[in-house]
Amino acid sequence: MSDIDKLRDKMDRITLDMLKLLRERNNTAKEIGNLKNNLGLGITNEERENQLRTKVQSLCTEIGLDEKTGLTMLNFLLNESVKIQSTNKQTHLSVFLKAKELEKQGKKIIHMEIGEPDFPPPKTVNNALSQVYDMGYTKYGDSKGMMEFREDLARYATKTFGAKVNIQNILVSPGARFSVFLAISTLLNPGNEIIIIEPAWPAYRDNALNSGVKIRTIHTSLENRWEPEIGEIEGTVNQNTKMIVINYPNNPTGKILSEKSLDQIMNISIKNNLYVLSDEIYSSYAFKNWKSVISYEYNKSIVTQSFSKSHAMTGFRIGYTVSNSEIIDKMAKLQALAMTNVSEPTQYVAMKALEADITDNIKTIKTRLQYMIKKANSMKIEFVEPDGAMYLFARMKKHHFDSVEFTNKLLDYGVAVAPGVGFGNYQEFIRISACQPEETLNQGMRIIEEAMRTEK
Repeated sequence: MSDIDKLRDKMDRITLDMLKLLRERNNTAKEIGNLKNNLGLGITNEERENQLRTKVQSLCTEIGLDEKTGLTMLNFLLNESVKIQSTNKQTHLSVFLKAKELEKQGKKIIHMEIGEPDFPPPKTVNNALSQVYDMGYTKYGDSKGMMEFREDLARYATKTFGAKVNIQNILVSPGARFSVFLAISTLLNPGNEIIIIEPAWPAYRDNALNSGVKIRTIHTSLENRWEPEIGEIEGTVNQNTKMIVINYPNNPTGKILSEKSLDQIMNISIKNNLYVLSDEIYSSYAFKNWKSVISYEYNKSIVTQSFSKSHAMTGFRIGYTVSNSEIIDKMAKLQALAMTNVSEPTQYVAMKALEADITDNIKTIKTRLQYMIKKANSMKIEFVEPDGAMYLFARMKKHHFDSVEFTNKLLDYGVAVAPGVGFGNYQEFIRISACQPEETLNQGMRIIEEAMRTEK
């Protein structure tokens, strides 16, 4: 046997031993996951992970292994544990699907779990739908979106968000969710790290996990009015960190960052050459001063927008991304691979929707939120009054409150809300949507209050 064959055999044995250890580790992770589930604990423990990260760095120095390689391998292992322990996580979407199934069985459900405005899209949408066929928007198109639509979006973004935007900075997508998927999938590699400020829309975490990217969370609290600690963000950045996700107005809290805090986050990102993925789909529903990341003109920023909330067009699945042309090109390549192009009839309708005045939509949601806040103040719940968006993120004043258990119980009462655990380690919270008429909201809040009284 040659020397190279001996070395290959040695490598094979080491690989097989590593796989045996991986199986043992995965089994242990499953046991831990079951215990966490029984105790109502969150999946990730940043403090514990940081302790292990420090041990790995020390070991790398001790044995002469490249630290970046060691940390990348650690991220793979940590993500594997998260996947194993995430199988039964309940989110607003899983509640929505349960509610729809109950409706099929004849049960009446008040939907306060999703951010879907009950009012119709602008009348221009109806007119545009009748024009699509005659206008000839029925063929294959550009993977980045129709040129005339992208031109209109560029003009709209320039006017609305405080910086010059050109057509090459625009990518039309089938909803902002797909834009988030494209950005994370094309710009990050397995083993990279992404910083997410929680509570947060679960799609950021799910997309990162799907791409093998390690999530580092910045936990914010009701006591601190959902304000992220800038020092914690700075201390979390390392050589594997490639992106930070921000979402203001925030889903689920409605928080809007002060300009000073946003400046600080952008400075950290620029200093460390991080991508900034800014989900701004609730910007139309900002009820105090709000600033778009676009206005910083940072070439590694990716801003996602949508017609779902602003124009009540959830079912049309239409959104767009604003970024520099190189990032847009990368995202467009994956979009072309996945779906050729966004439906041109839908793009035409959205282009016409840009002409609509959506002021009444904003007033409606604000009025409903204020109504819900007034009602919530009389109940045994704690919350920070939202600066925008369309939700209340409320903590129940009960010991050992289980948001998933309570959410399932509420479905029996005929009300759907979102459990806090879907947005991070917020077991004691529920998210309540203000996307129904006041009379319906009043009925839903009364039922929630009644369910709280009977909660053990």
